[in-house]
Amino acid sequence: MKKRAHLVIDVQESFRRSPLWEAVSDPRIVQKVAELVEGARAKGEPVVWVLHSEEGSGTLFDPALGFVRLMDGLEPAEEEPVLVKSAHNAFTTTRLQQLLTSWGIGEVTVSGIRTEQCCETTARVASDLGFEVLFVTEATATHPLAHPEAPAGRSVAELLADPRTLPAGEVIRRTEYALSGRFARLVTVKEAVA
Repeated sequence: MKKRAHLVIDVQESFRRSPLWEAVSDPRIVQKVAELVEGARAKGEPVVWVLHSEEGSGTLFDPALGFVRLMDGLEPAEEEPVLVKSAHNAFTTTRLQQLLTSWGIGEVTVSGIRTEQCCETTARVASDLGFEVLFVTEATATHPLAHPEAPAGRSVAELLADPRTLPAGEVIRRTEYALSGRFARLVTVKEAVA
């Protein structure tokens, strides 16, 4: 059995402060990630926390605004690294691969926000780097996606009223189709901590 580490991607206040949070697929994401983390800790498996930062952007991901921090209810243990990335995946702009390799990790679980963006991209890169990947879909969350031709700056109500908008559930299902059997094995929180 390969040694496993748990990756928690972008479960940060930046998302909760966005108007889109009212349309998030799972407002209980913190509780589900916390359950996954506690299960990992109970088995002595390392947890790595990853935050997304866009320094100088003036957006909710600009650390100067104070939202590039874990959501309330999540607290890394003293020995658990918190990495800050500026790319969609958790590897390219961090030392994540070095950490996992130095720990002898062969398998990772992926959880966090957004299912189809940073979580899926991290899973794909992890697979390409030779790690076995368990994708814990129920411990991920996302938002509905606007049609590529939809105008920018619309309200959440306008986004949701547009019949071309891809609902969050469909976004998640597409990610599962894309990853399963190719880049990752899909598991529940219960299966991941068993």
